[in-house]
Amino acid sequence: MSKFIIQVNSPAYGSSASYNAYRFALSALQSGHVVDKVFFYQDGVLNTNHLNSPASDEFDLQQAWVSLSETYNIALVNCVSAALRRGVLSQNDANENQLSHWNMEPPFTMGGLGELVTGIETADRLVSF
Repeated sequence: MSKFIIQVNSPAYGSSASYNAYRFALSALQSGHVVDKVFFYQDGVLNTNHLNSPASDEFDLQQAWVSLSETYNIALVNCVSAALRRGVLSQNDANENQLSHWNMEPPFTMGGLGELVTGIETADRLVSF
Protein backbone atom coordinates (compact mmCIF):
# COMPACT_ATOMS: atom_id res chain seq x y z
CA MET A 1 0.00 0.00 0.00
CA SER A 2 1.40 3.38 -1.06
CA LYS A 3 0.55 6.89 0.07
CA PHE A 4 0.13 9.39 -2.77
CA ILE A 5 -0.02 13.13 -3.18
CA ILE A 6 -1.62 14.04 -6.49
CA GLN A 7 -0.78 17.35 -8.13
CA VAL A 8 -3.19 18.61 -10.80
CA ASN A 9 -1.75 21.30 -13.09
CA SER A 10 -4.31 21.32 -15.92
CA PRO A 11 -7.79 22.82 -16.17
CA ALA A 12 -10.90 20.68 -15.90
CA TYR A 13 -11.71 21.09 -19.59
CA GLY A 14 -9.54 21.47 -22.68
CA SER A 15 -7.12 18.73 -21.63
CA SER A 16 -7.53 15.17 -20.43
CA ALA A 17 -4.85 15.54 -17.73
CA SER A 18 -7.25 16.50 -14.91
CA TYR A 19 -9.62 13.67 -15.79
CA ASN A 20 -6.64 11.29 -15.83
CA ALA A 21 -5.63 12.58 -12.37
CA TYR A 22 -9.13 11.88 -11.09
CA ARG A 23 -9.19 8.39 -12.60
CA PHE A 24 -5.73 7.65 -11.15
CA ALA A 25 -6.82 8.79 -7.69
CA LEU A 26 -10.01 6.73 -7.85
CA SER A 27 -8.16 3.63 -9.05
CA ALA A 28 -5.48 3.99 -6.39
CA LEU A 29 -8.10 4.29 -3.66
CA GLN A 30 -10.10 1.34 -4.97
CA SER A 31 -6.88 -0.70 -4.97
CA GLY A 32 -6.30 0.00 -1.28
CA HIS A 33 -3.75 2.80 -1.58
CA VAL A 34 -4.00 6.10 0.29
CA VAL A 35 -4.36 9.48 -1.38
CA ASP A 36 -3.39 12.00 1.27
CA LYS A 37 -4.41 15.05 -0.72
CA VAL A 38 -4.97 16.42 -4.16
CA PHE A 39 -3.11 19.69 -4.71
CA PHE A 40 -4.41 21.92 -7.51
CA TYR A 41 -1.68 24.12 -8.97
CA GLN A 42 -1.30 26.43 -11.98
CA ASP A 43 -4.36 26.03 -14.26
CA GLY A 44 -5.38 23.05 -12.16
CA VAL A 45 -7.10 25.46 -9.77
CA LEU A 46 -9.77 25.93 -12.44
CA ASN A 47 -11.05 22.45 -11.50
CA THR A 48 -12.34 23.95 -8.26
CA ASN A 49 -14.46 26.72 -9.74
CA HIS A 50 -17.98 26.09 -8.45
CA LEU A 51 -19.35 27.95 -11.48
CA ASN A 52 -18.12 25.32 -13.95
CA SER A 53 -21.24 24.27 -15.86
CA PRO A 54 -20.56 21.37 -18.21
CA ALA A 55 -23.27 20.31 -20.63
CA SER A 56 -25.70 17.73 -19.25
CA ASP A 57 -24.13 14.99 -21.38
CA GLU A 58 -20.56 15.79 -20.24
CA PHE A 59 -18.67 14.42 -17.24
CA ASP A 60 -18.78 16.91 -14.34
CA LEU A 61 -15.18 16.77 -13.16
CA GLN A 62 -15.61 19.36 -10.42
CA GLN A 63 -18.44 17.33 -8.88
CA ALA A 64 -16.39 14.15 -9.30
CA TRP A 65 -13.59 15.66 -7.18
CA VAL A 66 -16.15 16.63 -4.53
CA SER A 67 -17.60 13.11 -4.46
CA LEU A 68 -14.12 11.58 -4.24
CA SER A 69 -13.28 13.83 -1.29
CA GLU A 70 -16.52 13.04 0.51
CA THR A 71 -16.31 9.29 -0.10
CA TYR A 72 -12.64 8.84 0.83
CA ASN A 73 -12.05 11.83 3.12
CA ILE A 74 -9.38 13.39 0.91
CA ALA A 75 -8.19 16.97 1.23
CA LEU A 76 -8.64 19.01 -1.95
CA VAL A 77 -6.23 21.94 -1.72
CA ASN A 78 -5.84 24.89 -4.09
CA CYS A 79 -2.61 26.81 -4.35
CA VAL A 80 -3.93 30.14 -3.10
CA SER A 81 -1.59 32.24 -5.27
CA ALA A 82 -2.45 30.36 -8.46
CA ALA A 83 -6.16 30.47 -7.61
CA LEU A 84 -6.32 34.20 -6.92
CA ARG A 85 -4.43 34.95 -10.15
CA ARG A 86 -7.06 32.95 -12.06
CA GLY A 87 -10.09 34.43 -10.34
CA VAL A 88 -10.89 31.48 -8.07
CA LEU A 89 -11.81 32.81 -4.63
CA SER A 90 -13.01 31.23 -1.43
CA GLN A 91 -15.57 33.03 0.71
CA ASN A 92 -12.76 34.09 3.05
CA ASP A 93 -10.70 35.49 0.14
CA ALA A 94 -13.74 37.39 -1.15
CA ASN A 95 -14.32 38.89 2.29
CA GLU A 96 -10.67 39.87 2.67
CA ASN A 97 -10.75 41.58 -0.73
CA GLN A 98 -14.13 43.22 -0.04
CA LEU A 99 -15.83 41.31 -2.85
CA SER A 100 -19.42 40.16 -2.66
CA HIS A 101 -18.95 36.92 -4.62
CA TRP A 102 -16.78 33.82 -4.51
CA ASN A 103 -16.62 30.72 -6.67
CA MET A 104 -14.88 28.06 -4.60
CA GLU A 105 -16.90 26.04 -2.11
CA PRO A 106 -15.94 23.34 0.40
CA PRO A 107 -14.61 20.70 0.38
CA PHE A 108 -12.00 22.63 -1.63
CA THR A 109 -9.67 24.70 0.55
CA MET A 110 -6.89 27.20 -0.05
CA GLY A 111 -3.32 26.40 0.90
CA GLY A 112 0.21 27.24 -0.05
CA LEU A 113 3.12 25.42 -1.62
CA GLY A 114 4.35 24.72 1.90
CA GLU A 115 1.38 22.43 2.36
CA LEU A 116 2.37 20.55 -0.79
CA VAL A 117 5.97 20.20 0.40
CA THR A 118 4.89 19.01 3.84
CA GLY A 119 2.64 16.43 2.22
CA ILE A 120 5.42 15.22 -0.06
CA GLU A 121 7.64 14.61 2.97
CA THR A 122 5.14 12.10 4.38
CA ALA A 123 4.02 10.50 1.11
CA ASP A 124 5.58 7.66 -0.83
CA ARG A 125 4.94 9.27 -4.20
CA LEU A 126 3.99 12.57 -5.79
CA VAL A 127 2.13 12.05 -9.04
CA SER A 128 1.64 15.12 -11.25
CA PHE A 129 -0.83 15.52 -14.08
